[in-house]
Amino acid sequence: MKEISCKLLVIGAGPGGYVCAIRAGQLGIDTVIVEANKPGGTCLNIGCIPSKALIHAAEEFEKATHFADGASPLGISVSAPKLDLAKTIAWKDGIVGRLTGGVSGLLKKAKVKVVNGWATFRDGKTVEVETETGTQIIRAENVVIATGSVPVELPFLPFGGNVISSTEALSLTEVPKTLAVVGGGYIGLELGIAFAKMGAKVTVVEALPRVLATYDAELTRPVTKRLAALGVTVLTGAKAKGLSAKADALLVETADGKDEKIVADKILVTVGRKPQTAGWGLEQIDLTMSGRFVRIDDQCRTSMRGIYAIGDVTGEPMLAHRAMAQGEMVAEIIAGHKRSWDKRCIPAICFTDPEVVSAGLTPDEAKAAGTEVKIGMFPFTANGRAMTKLGEEGFVRVVARADNHVVLGIQAVGQGVSELSAAFGLAIEMGARLEDIAGTIHAHPTQGEAFQEAALKALGHALHI
Repeated sequence: MKEISCKLLVIGAGPGGYVCAIRAGQLGIDTVIVEANKPGGTCLNIGCIPSKALIHAAEEFEKATHFADGASPLGISVSAPKLDLAKTIAWKDGIVGRLTGGVSGLLKKAKVKVVNGWATFRDGKTVEVETETGTQIIRAENVVIATGSVPVELPFLPFGGNVISSTEALSLTEVPKTLAVVGGGYIGLELGIAFAKMGAKVTVVEALPRVLATYDAELTRPVTKRLAALGVTVLTGAKAKGLSAKADALLVETADGKDEKIVADKILVTVGRKPQTAGWGLEQIDLTMSGRFVRIDDQCRTSMRGIYAIGDVTGEPMLAHRAMAQGEMVAEIIAGHKRSWDKRCIPAICFTDPEVVSAGLTPDEAKAAGTEVKIGMFPFTANGRAMTKLGEEGFVRVVARADNHVVLGIQAVGQGVSELSAAFGLAIEMGARLEDIAGTIHAHPTQGEAFQEAALKALGHALHI
């Protein structure tokens, strides 16, 4: 097969890789991208997008269930709803198909050559790709590693049979009657809550003292309350030990040292993700590592000249929007633009019920850094729009320096607060002060008004509380 030569080779067409390739193509760089599966990576095909589709379907089904049992105060009544999960999954797959097709179209528009197959390094400038028609050799001046991450597999709970990862959970065609979730992080709780709303009896097993441990306790308290309301059993300080002899139950050691058997049709293991560093010839090139991850500098350069790395393979936070921003930056660096990574914050969102958003520093993080802070918190119980949506649970919290009022962090928990993340990120990136947020006219009635009121509260004169 004829060799290909290019200025830029991108390995992996996930959010970081395809954005990098598209931007490079826009800048006139001769670009090739290699992907073994469909474009879009984990996020688009088996992660962010399909999980949000399933979460939305679960929310709608739960609403219908409340309308049927008379629990809704809105005066709406319906007959008993039914859920055809196979049809839901088909709808989800349709969305994924439209988006992956869209990415392919954007790559073509940017004149990026797409090679389908698995790439392996021969050396720092040469890659061989196993394609359906044979081995393809690609030589490039610059290479971007965007290989992403994969679910962590527990040795005593290997994937297979009733033990599933998030990938299989998003393809189930029937709602399991009983579901055990190992890991109380954002992936486990997002999917656990969704299946609970669809009728599954869910048990969450978390080894740490509380779920969503990467967020502060004040922020996650409304989520814990909602889990109880949904009938989800949460076992904290508990350790999964393996499967029962019949593989129909999860064996757990509880916080008090007792052994417990949790009967489960499916056991969903969500104990984190690890970088995809195996299988693409890392041993053939001399990259400096940072623990499990590829070490990079503020321009995403690795220890080898001409080789860059972006996204999950480079470390935390393992978020699609971080990878996208890195990919765009690297393309512009290769095109000769002056760019570096100087982001003040990367918003993190947990699509639980209620949703959780965190941008910048939490109160504890700011205080740990030795900064004296002002904190303003405004509850949705005092927000008119939240009340009209039955979404009074939660709040917006602003953290600012006490001396000059520069905003260091913003957090929120509540119905639909994910959509406030852009405003939070923009405020921090622009170096906003409390007075800037408080003095900006926020449309009424919106949940965004809670952002303004939180800033006013930090200044000592909230208007609606």
